[in-house]
Amino acid sequence: MFSSPILYKNQKYSQLKQECKEAKKLFEDPEFPATNKSLFYRKPPPGTVKWKRPKEICDDPHLFVEGISSHDLNQGTLGNCWFVAACSCLALKPEHWQKVIPDWKEQEWDAKHPENYAGIFHFRFWIFGEWLDVVVDDRLPTINGELTYCHSKLKNEFWSALLEKAYAKLSGCYESLDGGNCGDAVVDFTGAVTESIDLVQGKYATDLSEQLKLFEDLLKVYERGGIISCSIKASPQEIEARMACGLVKGHAYSVTAVRKARLGHGLMAYFKSEKVFLIRMRNPWGKIEWKGAWSDSSEQWQKVGDMERKAMEITVEDDGEFWMAFDDWCTYFTDVDVCRIINTSMLSLEKTWHEAVHFSSWTKNSDPLRNRCGGCLNHRPTFLQNPQYVFDVTKELDEVLISLQQRDMKIHRSIGQGENLSMGFVIFEVELNRKYRMHDILTQDNVATSTYINARTVFMRKVLRKGRYIIIPSTFLPQTLGDFMLRIYTDVDSDCRELIEDKPKVKCWSSFLGYPQALTQIYIHEAEGLQNQDSPGGADPYVIIYCEGKSVRSTVQKDTLEPKFSTRAIFYRKSPRKPITVQVWNSNVAQDQFLGQVVLAASPKDPTDPQKLQLRKRGRQMADEVLGTISLRVITSSQLTAM
Repeated sequence: MFSSPILYKNQKYSQLKQECKEAKKLFEDPEFPATNKSLFYRKPPPGTVKWKRPKEICDDPHLFVEGISSHDLNQGTLGNCWFVAACSCLALKPEHWQKVIPDWKEQEWDAKHPENYAGIFHFRFWIFGEWLDVVVDDRLPTINGELTYCHSKLKNEFWSALLEKAYAKLSGCYESLDGGNCGDAVVDFTGAVTESIDLVQGKYATDLSEQLKLFEDLLKVYERGGIISCSIKASPQEIEARMACGLVKGHAYSVTAVRKARLGHGLMAYFKSEKVFLIRMRNPWGKIEWKGAWSDSSEQWQKVGDMERKAMEITVEDDGEFWMAFDDWCTYFTDVDVCRIINTSMLSLEKTWHEAVHFSSWTKNSDPLRNRCGGCLNHRPTFLQNPQYVFDVTKELDEVLISLQQRDMKIHRSIGQGENLSMGFVIFEVELNRKYRMHDILTQDNVATSTYINARTVFMRKVLRKGRYIIIPSTFLPQTLGDFMLRIYTDVDSDCRELIEDKPKVKCWSSFLGYPQALTQIYIHEAEGLQNQDSPGGADPYVIIYCEGKSVRSTVQKDTLEPKFSTRAIFYRKSPRKPITVQVWNSNVAQDQFLGQVVLAASPKDPTDPQKLQLRKRGRQMADEVLGTISLRVITSSQLTAM
């Protein structure tokens, strides 16, 4: 996930720093000047801003003072608690912050060699699939000598203020950071995959089994280096309103620990199985904490031994960090952003995911076959005009992670166009041999539809059975233009690719070898009353569909005489008069047994309704019936873009 970074605005840190050192001057960034334009586009800060360098703010400035900590950050006058909460999470993960703050030792102030300081810093962010290296100067906005925006609790520590400045530069100005999503910032720091969870909709406060599953999932995410944040929904007039319990509405909190705490004292605690599920959070303000059970001075801590409390780093001070019981957390909080660090390294001992990444756009074209902005499934006549991606699930069951991300729109806020597009995606189970774009929804199964929302990222986890699938990402309304990135993670390589062609190409040899004259889709639903093949009673049936020398085979259905196949195939037929054959077989270790077949004319004139047909023998005895029937649907068209 980490490759050579792209130079933002084509500014190269090492070159600019060297030029400043040779000229014996401090860097002034022409791309993000110390002017009002870099501060705001509509609402000015609450006071007269003076841009100052760290040396003008304190005597002994440092990037870090005694390392980096989630306690270093405090929110300023900007409504960017989401960004500050993400920074708090970042500070806990050395493997991530050292990518975001590269060469941090070299960038630190060197008291022994002050001549090396050039007033220039650089940071890296993962933006829409690539790492950008962003250069800034060290001039920071202050009011009455104090940093206006994000700052450390230590007056001479500046990593958070400089990091915020680099992020503001990416977004156009500081005010563009006023309001955002913590999960989006974490993705920009890590390249992670973010999932938004609605605790109210999921009924996690009342459904104890779902609550337990969520805790185990969050614990796993935390232990594997993932990053979690949460908030409480608020109406516009309730933003940052303090509740009686000490929590703040419409405010992003960073989750700094997830833990099963052992109850009891001394050695006896280790022989008890009683544990309490706890979660620790931090308020970006660096103050204002939860007042209920398991808060800093709560009497519940008397149930926990000294060693356990020490391991949990319990501090009784208003530093903004506090513990809560997980059930209380599910009751009070409404929204969670879970950022998973997806492991794609083949050298890892942990679970490794196969990743497929595709970049594309919703674009407009007057030709329906070339248009790629058809809107959601509500707009059925145009929906299939959107980009389509096919992938295979090769295991019997596989968990698939899907992330659809659009370009960040914050940079356009100054011209009133900073809103995200409403978008989502649909997953269809399709024909096992599908390799051209879908043009109609006939028997294909809609196995999942994401939420359609104006979030930067839409995420889904879905367990899918063995088969071929198509993902169709779309905006909610047709004719909406934009760029997107689609990421798909599977346990086994899915061979995910975009479907570009609408039908087979005409090639130079097509006049000799022939070109398809008809298109047929076959859907095998089920079979019934098959001949018994096993001594206990039953069979392990599967079907094979034959057409012009090509075949499609279903998965084996275990120990049944009435299998549900739900198998689809599509054929581009050069000789439409040649019939299609569907055979049913029994899977056997020694030799598979033939159970029966049907022969289909599959003419465009044939009925397209579902039909149940009697199985028959093959060869010269084709007219003879055998035990069992097969239910299927056959659709044929002379138009190659009909389905």
